[in-house]
Amino acid sequence: MSKPAFLQHIKESLQGGTFVKLTLSKPFQKSSSLQNLYVRPIEIKNETVLNFLFRHLTQDETKNFDFEEGLKEVAKYLETHFKNAVLCTTTIDYTLLTSKKGKTTLQKKAVTREIEDVSHDKQKKKRSTAESTYLQKLGISDSQGNIIPKMADKYRQINKFLEIMESLLDSASLPPKPKIVDMGSGKGYLTFALYDYLTQKGLDVQVTGIELRKDLVDFCNQAATELGFDGLNFLDQPIEEYNDNDIDILIALHACDTATDDALAKGIASKAALIVSAPCCHKQIRKQLKGKPAENPILKYGIFKERQYEMVTDTIRALLLEREGYESKIFEFVSNEHTRKNVMLVGINHHNTRNSEQSTTKIQEIKKEFGIEYQQLERLLGD
Repeated sequence: MSKPAFLQHIKESLQGGTFVKLTLSKPFQKSSSLQNLYVRPIEIKNETVLNFLFRHLTQDETKNFDFEEGLKEVAKYLETHFKNAVLCTTTIDYTLLTSKKGKTTLQKKAVTREIEDVSHDKQKKKRSTAESTYLQKLGISDSQGNIIPKMADKYRQINKFLEIMESLLDSASLPPKPKIVDMGSGKGYLTFALYDYLTQKGLDVQVTGIELRKDLVDFCNQAATELGFDGLNFLDQPIEEYNDNDIDILIALHACDTATDDALAKGIASKAALIVSAPCCHKQIRKQLKGKPAENPILKYGIFKERQYEMVTDTIRALLLEREGYESKIFEFVSNEHTRKNVMLVGINHHNTRNSEQSTTKIQEIKKEFGIEYQQLERLLGD
């Protein structure tokens, strides 16, 4: 009777205005794409509805339901998909647990919690405000704290990046003083942003940017010194020559071609808790297959061939991360209107056992289908 009682508590909290949020977790099938379901109330056109966030391995999906429809959806997913659930109300947290034998139990815990602002149209939270001094130093805002119009896209990218990192950091197991390495840091826009954001949250972090261009490294080091960012420094050297394996978070955004593979290999070798990359160029497999006839009709057209090889490359990289015990995710980083290189590949180290056989089989099938001899990350990992 635990499940019907849990659903009744949801219904009563909705009717009584005490509902705060609901989380469904632990799928019956471990291989399921859908990993979590998050439910919260939002207000749209003066009407409160339930917003469902379906968290899949590779993407998120949202839908809105009225209270009655939403309750039916929750009941359906508790019956067919998820073992556990947590209902948070203003006064009591209810936890529904399902044992390996299918027995359900319901736990209660008294709390004091306020209702959150449910307005869907409220201004989006900015994790980097226009007044931040590092934005002025990097030429994104002026001395009055106004974003320079031509840098508006970069400012949006910074806040989107920090939003993503905020979520990923909640999923990672990090030491008290995490060491972060940004490989291919460029002018350091996102490197400075992450350091500023984490230190503002009170975290003691050490952030290192790796960049080939010495003029950019000198500029960034001087800026960090002038800003008093004592835990931030930059080194001018190739990614493959960086030999410090003490990395907790590895970042590689738009590291060109196989530099992405160099960075991923460094992160895996360090057993980094979190690997965050935005792959770029994808030349290695294209060069390898140049001139070879393609049986797949999709690959008859050059533009499709390029996109297909990008997807193949990043899929193999994701499978290699899974093979090494990481949970891998691929999702959109920024909108296509800003850049077509907008895919983010993430690896979260849950310290799982290596998923060698299954992932290796999938990689071999992809290579056989497309006539690929090797992908660079395979070689860097010793395959």
